Amino acid sequence: MVAASWRTATALLLAALAAFGAYAQPSVSAAPAQGGPLRLIVPFTPGTGIDLIARSVGPKLGERLGRPVVVENRAGASGNIGTEAVVRSPPNGSTLLVSVNTVVMNRSLYPQLPFDPVKDLVPVALTSWGQLLLVATPRTGFRTPADLIAAAKRRPGSLNYASPGVGTPHHLAMELFKAKTGVFITHIPYRGTAPAVTDLLGGQVDVAFLPIHVALQHVKLGKLAALGIGSEKRHPLLPELPTLGEAQAGEVAVGMWYGIFAPPGTPPDVVARLNRELNDIIAAPEIHTAFATQGMDPASGTPEEFRRLVEQDAERWAQLIKAQNIRAD
Repeated sequence: MVAASWRTATALLLAALAAFGAYAQPSVSAAPAQGGPLRLIVPFTPGTGIDLIARSVGPKLGERLGRPVVVENRAGASGNIGTEAVVRSPPNGSTLLVSVNTVVMNRSLYPQLPFDPVKDLVPVALTSWGQLLLVATPRTGFRTPADLIAAAKRRPGSLNYASPGVGTPHHLAMELFKAKTGVFITHIPYRGTAPAVTDLLGGQVDVAFLPIHVALQHVKLGKLAALGIGSEKRHPLLPELPTLGEAQAGEVAVGMWYGIFAPPGTPPDVVARLNRELNDIIAAPEIHTAFATQGMDPASGTPEEFRRLVEQDAERWAQLIKAQNIRAD
């Protein structure tokens, strides 16, 4: 009787130890650190396409990871303030950067940065692409890129263009256009897209590259003339508008990519888990609809594919910045 009781107690003890061991073992499927909120840092002001991405995918990512999500807008210094905040964050998957290809342009524009935005960020997931339109104020009479090129060659420097600031995709897109076509157009940098568009609509500046979702309403109302789209193919929202390549204005494919990054040192298994979840989220129809309001086309891929895109784009813009002697100050 005693022996039987001892065997029963031993069996119960072993079962308990086995159960404890199962709970004590680390999970095979890696996940970002639990317990606190997941911070998505947007290095620009609210209302931008980047902000929309964070606020569209953030809640769904939080649901999948079982933790709350907080979107923080840390604007300033062309996105460098928010980017550095992520670079300095613990590499445990609790802080992510939602950004645009400005992040790689800044590497060459700000050589004195205390961090390397290409080497010191871990690419997690590509989320989408956005396109830039070359537009002109109606008072110029320009209807095609050829009109703009001809006028710029007749009167070098007399025409001007607006951008939301030095080093923005809008700015560098025009510098690439100038380099490809051999024209000189004076740069008028603004503090943000809204004042640049206001002066463009008012005729104070002549031309600009604008995101399709910003320009489209004004183009449809006849307040801006769309000359061409800076992409490799036409866009469904303006199928009749030729690419700049088709218009014989140089191969100016200046699509803006958007993506999510993690701090340096983030474990590969955490990056892989986040990438899988984000790819699934971006495939959802409601995300496609949300992105379409900003003229963005959803995209996905592996962290390795995103890293190659980041590195290639950094080199491409570095060459342009050096050739055009573009400075951030």
